[in-house]
Amino acid sequence: MMKRKGIILAGGNGKRLYPSTISVSKQLMPVYDKPMIYYPLSVLMKAGIHEIMIITTPHDQAAFQHLLGDGRKWGIEITWAVQPSPDGLAQALIIAEDFLDGSLCALILGDNLFFGSEFDNALNAANHNPVGATVFGYHVNNPEAYGVAEIDHNRKVIAIEEKPEKPKSNYAITGLYLYDGHAPKYAKTITPSKRGELEITTLNQIYLDRGELNCALLGEGTSWLDTGTHKSLLQAAEFVHLMEYRQGRRICCPEVIAYQQKWISKDELLKLAEPLRKSGYGEYLYKIAHSVS
Repeated sequence: MMKRKGIILAGGNGKRLYPSTISVSKQLMPVYDKPMIYYPLSVLMKAGIHEIMIITTPHDQAAFQHLLGDGRKWGIEITWAVQPSPDGLAQALIIAEDFLDGSLCALILGDNLFFGSEFDNALNAANHNPVGATVFGYHVNNPEAYGVAEIDHNRKVIAIEEKPEKPKSNYAITGLYLYDGHAPKYAKTITPSKRGELEITTLNQIYLDRGELNCALLGEGTSWLDTGTHKSLLQAAEFVHLMEYRQGRRICCPEVIAYQQKWISKDELLKLAEPLRKSGYGEYLYKIAHSVS
């Protein structure tokens, strides 16, 4: 099967987080013990995706590159691109067209956090589907704040709506999307919405009209957090702290995932840990290197 490439959309102006994001991208802000972008990056890495494009604003890109580099330290390859203005999520597919070069892709938003073995299994299953598109539905109390998927009794998507006043279901469409090789071509046919954006819901509607939109429903074994507001950012930090405190292990660490995937060696993991040794994070990497074969 054709390999899948990854895209992280880390653009936007972060106005919902002002004044915290006036001088720094929200995806560089910490979610407890690591930068926000580590969380979506970890999703792609756990899915076995090596080639990843990160799309940023022009003025934030240097800071992201200082943090992540070219990805080789984690056994992956990071390519960089810019989104000059926040003109919609579907624009990411157009920006990444040459990078994708007809391949399957996974697009994830830079402010989304996913965690749980059920999610890992759902992503792995969807990752092996080369046809059409897959979105991930998550039951929420306030579906009117999201794109919403209406599901029939066979768990099939029959309609999708963007922030409906009267939602027909409680299943929000999360910020992770898997597409076949046609996504950039379809994205180019989209007309900007009333707010001037190329809407991801419109792209998903194209797949739905073709009978090629799948929805993986995420249940109680998955946690999904959108960290785009001060309240949700705090909730995400509290969640990560609670999970790590209870389990005694850190979650969504790219270094650990790279080591577990055998993309880097024990010596390489120790080398990554050394400059972080004075932090609990660095000590954890040392612990992993000396406890996992």
